[in-house]
Amino acid sequence: MAAPITKQKAAIPSLQSIDALRGRTLVLVAHPDDELACAALLQRVQHPLVVIATDGAPQDAYFWSSYGTRHNYVAVRRQEAIESLKGVSPLTFLNDRTNTHHFSDQALHKNLIHAVWLLLETVGEFAPDAILTSAFEGGHPDHDSCSFLAALVGGTLCVPVWEMPLYHRDAKGQLVCQEFLQAVGNEAEISATDRELIGRERMLAVYRSQADLREFIRGPNELYRPQLAYNYSCPPHSGLLNYEVWRWPVSGAEVSLSMTNCHAYLQAACKYLHQTLTRPPRSGACVS
Repeated sequence: MAAPITKQKAAIPSLQSIDALRGRTLVLVAHPDDELACAALLQRVQHPLVVIATDGAPQDAYFWSSYGTRHNYVAVRRQEAIESLKGVSPLTFLNDRTNTHHFSDQALHKNLIHAVWLLLETVGEFAPDAILTSAFEGGHPDHDSCSFLAALVGGTLCVPVWEMPLYHRDAKGQLVCQEFLQAVGNEAEISATDRELIGRERMLAVYRSQADLREFIRGPNELYRPQLAYNYSCPPHSGLLNYEVWRWPVSGAEVSLSMTNCHAYLQAACKYLHQTLTRPPRSGACVS
């Protein structure tokens, strides 16, 4: 059995305050429109950067056939994100940082190793005070993958990670939006002002390709908390995950296996590098 993959909780008490997210914050989301879950907070952050991890377009033609080609749909989703965040936050797409891999909707878990390196590079360049990402809740495999990536990168670079809920299925199988799968008592809630709600409405209206978006973004309140120490080697809960209910071609067990394999690979790579760098030079080897 694989060892649990966990993230250490932040040890500095002051970082447990929501104020930790108001300075220089990198927001890692899976798709264009996921940033709407923190639209009010984004309008309060002094120096935000939104990183979108995938192109927002699944491989299944069901999602993009009305746009002619998947490429056309990717372009629409990209432009909507740019328009949504205009005047709110700088934006970068993880796909723009690579020529060797492509991160598509519903398949981020298949390229976690490459995504880790790109995110390490992005976080290193931006030097945030905190990272905010989606909770590990089984709503979407890419949301859960972002949770895993943020945990790895935040832990590696000693940057505190916070999380926000998007959506999941409860024990009765009902879709729940903008509430954590399990409250632990340290959640921070902010209520959007009238001005922030107007700003969010402008952002939301830009996403004309997403007809059902208002079903997922409701009410004036947003929830946040320091990221929990998740065990990514198993799904978020034992019931049917939301994307399993939707019958997408991926299971929670498959996503967790990808996370386990990624974690094992990175551990092995770090061990090899450490052994290589600390090994005494061979006789006759050049030493600078």
